[in-house]
Amino acid sequence: MARDRRRLGPEEEALWALVQRSVNPLKRARAEPKPPPPPSPEAVPPAPADIAAITPKVEAPRAPARPAMPTLQPLDRREKKQVVRGTRAIDARLDLHGLRQDEARARLLGFLSTAQAREAKIVLIITGKGTGGGFETLYGDERGVLKRMVPLWLSLPEFRDKVLGYEDAHLTHGGAGALYIRIRRRRS
Repeated sequence: MARDRRRLGPEEEALWALVQRSVNPLKRARAEPKPPPPPSPEAVPPAPADIAAITPKVEAPRAPARPAMPTLQPLDRREKKQVVRGTRAIDARLDLHGLRQDEARARLLGFLSTAQAREAKIVLIITGKGTGGGFETLYGDERGVLKRMVPLWLSLPEFRDKVLGYEDAHLTHGGAGALYIRIRRRRS
C-alpha cells in the first residue's frame, strides 16, 4: 500500500531548510569489496595431495585395561558369629589409638601387607570411637577421625589388593571403635 505524503507548508519548509544547514553529514562507510565469484567447476585445478590424507591413521597401542577390583564384601553372618564366639580365631590385631592420620595410615598399610604375607584370614583393627572433646563437629556425634578415615582408606587401590572386606566389630571386640577385616590371598 502506498501512503499519501503530506506536503509541507511554507513555515515547515523554512524550518526544515534551517535544520538541514545546521547538520553535518556523517562519513559514509566505505563499501566493502565484493567477494570474487566462485570459479566454475571446469576451471578449478586439482587440489594438491595432502600428506595427512595419504598416510594411514595408526592408533597408539593401548595398555590392557586393569580388571576392576570387586566390591568390598562384609563378613558373612556365619563367619562373624564364629569370630564373636571365638571358634574362629582373629589372626592379628592392630591398635591405632593415639596415632596421627599419616602415622596410622602407614602403620595400617604395613600391618595389612604383613598379615597378607602370613596368610591371615581375619584381622582386627582398633580405631577407637574418638573423644568428644567438648565441641560440636560437622559429623555430629561421630568425632573419631580414624573411625571415619580407616574405612575410606580401605577402599583405596593401595589397600584393595590386601582387603576383601570389612565390618564393624562386635561389642566384645570393641564395637563401633573396631573393624573386622578379611584379608585377600596373595597372588602367586
